[in-house]
Amino acid sequence: MNTPDSAHLPQPNQAQLQAEVLHLQEELKMRDQLVQQLSQELFRLVKGKSEQAAAPLTAERDLAELSTLRSQLQSMEQQVSFYQETIEQKDTEIDSLNTSVTDMTERTEMLEKVVQELPNLYRQKFADRMAPVKEKVSQIQRENRKLHAELQSVSYRLAIKSRQAGSLDLPAFVEGEEEGGLGLPSFG
Repeated sequence: MNTPDSAHLPQPNQAQLQAEVLHLQEELKMRDQLVQQLSQELFRLVKGKSEQAAAPLTAERDLAELSTLRSQLQSMEQQVSFYQETIEQKDTEIDSLNTSVTDMTERTEMLEKVVQELPNLYRQKFADRMAPVKEKVSQIQRENRKLHAELQSVSYRLAIKSRQAGSLDLPAFVEGEEEGGLGLPSFG
C-alpha cells in the first residue's frame, strides 16, 4: 500500500513492523480487558438497578454512571476498531514486504548463478575464437618449416655446386625493362 506520500518515507524493516504489530496487539489486549471490565460493571449496575428501583436518588446517579460507561465503551470500541484496521494494514504491508524479499532473494540467487557461470562462458567463447587463430598459426608454422627445409636443401645444393665448379656462382641481376628497376636475379 504505497501512497504518493508514503513513497518518500523510509520503509521500515520487517523487525520494526513486527515489533509495532506486537505493541498494537498488546494495546488491543489491554483494551479488550477494559471493555470486559466495563461490560461486567455495566451488567452489575443494570442488575443492581433492578434491585435498587426503590431508591430514585441512586438510580439517577447510576444512570449518569451508566451513560458515562456507555460513552467510554463506545470510545473503547472505536479505538479497538482503529487498532484492528491498523494491524490489518501492517499485516498487508508485511505480506507485501515478504513477497518483495522473496522476489529479491530469488533474483539475487539467479544473478549469483549467472556470475558464477560467466568465467566458464568467457573461457568457452575465447576458446571458440582462438580455434581458427591456432589453426592458422599451425598452418603458418608447417609452411614455415617446409620453406625452411626447402631453403636448407637449396643452400646445400648451392654449396655442392659451388665446390664442384670451384668458383662461386652468384646470382646476376639483369636490368629489366620495367620502370628502371632491377629484374629478378638468375642463377646460371
